[in-house]
Amino acid sequence: MDLLITRATIVDGTGAPARQGDVAVSDGRITRIGEPGSIDATGARRVLDAEGLVLCPGFVDPHTHYDAQLLWDPTASPSNIHGVTTVIAGNCGFTLAPVTEGDGDYTAAMLARVEGMPLPALEKGIDWSWTEVGEYLDRLGSGLGVNAAFLVGHCAIRRKVMGADAVGNEATPEQLEAMKSLLAQSLEQGAIGFSTTRARTHSDGDDQPVASRWATEEEVLALAEVVSRHEGTTLEFASDGCLDGFEDDEVDFMTRFSLTGRRPLNWNVLTVDSHAPERYRNQLAAMQRCREAGARVVALTMPVIVPMNMSFLNFCALNLMPDWGDILGLPVPERMERLRDPETRRFMQDRAASPDAGVFARLTGWDTYVIGDTFSEANDGLTGRKVADIAAERGDDNPFDTLVDIVLEDDLRTVLWPGATDNDPESWELRRQAWDNPSVMLGGSDAGAHLDRMQGAGYPTRFLGDCLRGRKLVSVERAVQMMTQVPAELFGLRDRGTLTEGAVADLVLFDPESIDSEMLTMVEDLPGDCKRLHAGSVGVRHVFVAGTETVTDGAPTGELPGSVLRSGRDTTTVLVG
Repeated sequence: MDLLITRATIVDGTGAPARQGDVAVSDGRITRIGEPGSIDATGARRVLDAEGLVLCPGFVDPHTHYDAQLLWDPTASPSNIHGVTTVIAGNCGFTLAPVTEGDGDYTAAMLARVEGMPLPALEKGIDWSWTEVGEYLDRLGSGLGVNAAFLVGHCAIRRKVMGADAVGNEATPEQLEAMKSLLAQSLEQGAIGFSTTRARTHSDGDDQPVASRWATEEEVLALAEVVSRHEGTTLEFASDGCLDGFEDDEVDFMTRFSLTGRRPLNWNVLTVDSHAPERYRNQLAAMQRCREAGARVVALTMPVIVPMNMSFLNFCALNLMPDWGDILGLPVPERMERLRDPETRRFMQDRAASPDAGVFARLTGWDTYVIGDTFSEANDGLTGRKVADIAAERGDDNPFDTLVDIVLEDDLRTVLWPGATDNDPESWELRRQAWDNPSVMLGGSDAGAHLDRMQGAGYPTRFLGDCLRGRKLVSVERAVQMMTQVPAELFGLRDRGTLTEGAVADLVLFDPESIDSEMLTMVEDLPGDCKRLHAGSVGVRHVFVAGTETVTDGAPTGELPGSVLRSGRDTTTVLVG
């Protein structure tokens, strides 16, 4: 025995009631689970007394963008310290492979624009020593702090085959055949599936729609058919329906996508807001229609509200408000001049409040914004204060005007923290109902992306803390199941997601009295001296990946036992249709 964990409260990931027990681990796998005291400790290299702690499977994060970060940070920080032991990357059609030699600059600029990864960090941290998916996976090797599985992105495949013509053009029959061959090769080399995007918010570094947005439905379905011929594969996509709700033709497309690929199709992200119930109902109804047609389409949704900061200086979600992009995209002097104009301000408010805002309407609670870092003497003392309170002091009956006045004093550099409009009891009840829907799965952290704007990697610990000591919307057993067994089964991860004899020993031991996430801080630890948001964990005592301890008391141990999970070898086929 390499490890014997004794007197733990076992929450095994199946949703079964917690029970007391001991767990033995050898050669990276669980070899025995028994009643307390039933496993002889003789010869055990390590005995860990877990009295008062919960033992559960490692968490699976189904939607990350760690493709670049793992090259310079193999620990997948901070997901690792929040108990995540497996990540799925390569989502939304954006991957680092396949790539044409010398073409990395275009991909880096696209990722900087669409996924908020600092360009200097990408330029310093990626060596582009590969051209094929297999070479990229080999580059990551087995020296990881987590297990990582990668989809292959439509944008990368299109760019590799079509070059610059991937933007602005449909594929010729010959190019489509080349893409199908390249996708098949990528899946054979270990990619676990295919991802794409049709979302209007996804533009490249040249402010053009990314390559996959120029593809016809026939192209996407032809590539899905390739996926259907490879073991242990899956499908993922993003679309305008994820933002606004699905039109009938989009529902029909999702159905065909899943059925042609004969695989589950997941999308990110279902946002739940009682102030926009029609979008929520539309999206769930769309999933139901797909299910009735024999397809399996699954919406990802976050069980916590992820704080994110905004700025009128740098590109962020505010730029995606209807007609705001033209204003916030102006050179700074012209932008400031427009923002001083009362008519421009009223126009921006009206457009943000219109139905066209879709999911971004949740950012319009101007009075709830909290002022972050400020940079001028005029704004001294405003950090940490709500715009509503500042407006009241100034006698301003329009909080948006107050917010813009503050921003202008800082030459647009002010850091803004929007208050969530969807943090009301009605929204939380809708979330609780959604979690019981068979077409909804927890996830959508975007970990590894939007690094200075948001940080969703800590959702497992925040959610568990809320289940144990906060709203208590679901039991801890159900919460663990939704973050372990459910995603593991969707992706067909072999021997992961539950605590059973023979399973890989990806384990988390946490203190139920304190489990939580720390507050966000900005750290400067990216290549190129770039910054990112980070939050430590609370109450995470031990994390094991394949039986090796990777985290102790919320801090990484330096051990890197994780590996790249490859289709067929580490995944089984989840068949649809």
